[in-house]
Amino acid sequence: MITEIRSFAETDRAALRELFGRAGQGSPAALLWGHQESEAAMYLEPYMSQEPDSLFLAVAEGQVVGYLAGCLDSSTFPSERERMERAIAKYRLVFRPRSAAFLARGMVDMATAAVRREPTAGGFDDARWPAHLHINVTPRARGTGAADGLMRRWLDRLVETGSPGCYLQTLAENTRAVRFFERVGFTRHGPTPPVPGARRGGRPLHQQTMVWQP
Repeated sequence: MITEIRSFAETDRAALRELFGRAGQGSPAALLWGHQESEAAMYLEPYMSQEPDSLFLAVAEGQVVGYLAGCLDSSTFPSERERMERAIAKYRLVFRPRSAAFLARGMVDMATAAVRREPTAGGFDDARWPAHLHINVTPRARGTGAADGLMRRWLDRLVETGSPGCYLQTLAENTRAVRFFERVGFTRHGPTPPVPGARRGGRPLHQQTMVWQP
């Protein structure tokens, strides 16, 4: 499979929205709250609107098979918590059984952690690593070089813009992703607190923060 890496264009919006639902299949992240529109509103839509120059696509045989959504300065971007709150309100997630179950578990997890004075997963704010990214490729594009190409394009942009560093957050249980990020130059950073509400096989999932510097 020969993959082209190119910049996002406004005409790509529909293809990216369609891709979003397929790209995470088979990963632990696909087991969160299970509502595609609201998840896209958090992890894709804002980047198309606010950081289009930091959004790159992998295209093979005329089809979009992956994307990388980046942000050069996270302080200028709505936080994950803000985006989550908007999604909950807009898509009425408390009235959707699977989403509501996730949110209820999350509230219980946070309350329990507060009582025990234990940390839970959350945002990341460190001036050494102001940029961040999300990357997704379809199952059929994994192992084809699509993810490598997207990451090279993003890291080149960071160097070109003089960024001091970049972070990402994934799940510690997503060992394939963690190995990939380490291979392209990211290192694990900090603890791996549980993600409120997230389960796999009944067991909590944990947040892994990773960082990169030029």
